[in-house]
Amino acid sequence: MATLSDTAICLRCWDFSETSQTVSLLTKEHGMIRGLAKGSKRDNGSFSGGFDPLTKGAIVARIKTNSDLATLTEWQLEHVWWTTRNNLEVNKSAIYMVDLVGRMLTDQDPHTNVYDSLLEALTRMEDGHDVDWPLLRFQWSLLVETGYQPTLETVSEHEAVVAFSSKTGGVVEDTGEIDRVRVRKETVNVLRMLQEGSSMQATEPEALRRANRLLAYYLRDIIGKESAAMRWMWN
Repeated sequence: MATLSDTAICLRCWDFSETSQTVSLLTKEHGMIRGLAKGSKRDNGSFSGGFDPLTKGAIVARIKTNSDLATLTEWQLEHVWWTTRNNLEVNKSAIYMVDLVGRMLTDQDPHTNVYDSLLEALTRMEDGHDVDWPLLRFQWSLLVETGYQPTLETVSEHEAVVAFSSKTGGVVEDTGEIDRVRVRKETVNVLRMLQEGSSMQATEPEALRRANRLLAYYLRDIIGKESAAMRWMWN
């Protein structure tokens, strides 16, 4: 049985009993961990009074080779993102990102960049930034880290509108085929700037929203269905 210590963001938690919880965590160095925290809701325990979604802390866990659930032994709460609880737009974005993490990552598969991008997105939104840029950066990072980075080469520099194919995994010629969605070149250029690490300060908010919707469309097709979090975020 291996013991690990790490920094983690609590994604979800469920009551297991009156005093215990099962928890889904995204750790910085060890990826997704799902575990059982016995006695976590006791005031005098080692769990800062229990787990809550969208909080960050230090975790100690024992990983069992014969169980899908780790045994969580310590949780020291470090930060609560209060804006996710009192701002509807931030709440929707945070729940959507958490949902994507759970669907795109497998347990104990480290993705430090995904952790950092989720941490950055939550912190920026907590600091009062609009959700569009942090969300776009997070979606892009998740696609890159899981091997689904879209190709962005345009077919013709003279066309104002191109198309995007989830099947192909990127920008393609606008032939009107059913598996392709029409996309403005401006949207592709926003994603190119993101890919190249260029400054996005002068980008119009609507252009960021269109780029976000395009990546959400792509992620939905990768996952294979539209989740409740996706519907709530985009419909």
